[in-house]
Amino acid sequence: MGAIGVPIAVAANRSFIAETATMTVHPIRLTGLVIGVPQTYEYLDKMQDRVVRFVTEHSRISEEKFRELMFRTGELARDIGTVLVGRDAVEVGLIDEVGGLSQAVNYLKTLIAEGAPGPGGLH
Repeated sequence: MGAIGVPIAVAANRSFIAETATMTVHPIRLTGLVIGVPQTYEYLDKMQDRVVRFVTEHSRISEEKFRELMFRTGELARDIGTVLVGRDAVEVGLIDEVGGLSQAVNYLKTLIAEGAPGPGGLH
């Protein structure tokens, strides 16, 4: 899971990650030719700030830790960023727990039994 995968994953009320699944945290980048004008860099900075703010508001990771993972060098071949495997994503606070479909269904059953409201407060 990379790029847009991290914001999508943290948008859930409860998130699960398989033991062997990976999440790639890296800065926003463009593919193809980009004309190096200040407006382009400003636009990318603003977009990246929005992504950082969204992820940190919807998970337990701090902005400092998320940016550290995003700009870490030497971990990805010829690139910057961090690959988190299963439990690592939970330990840094991006994902709530290690588990698959079975754990997610059990969690959903618990919510239903407790009469918890669904998305948007609907029952």
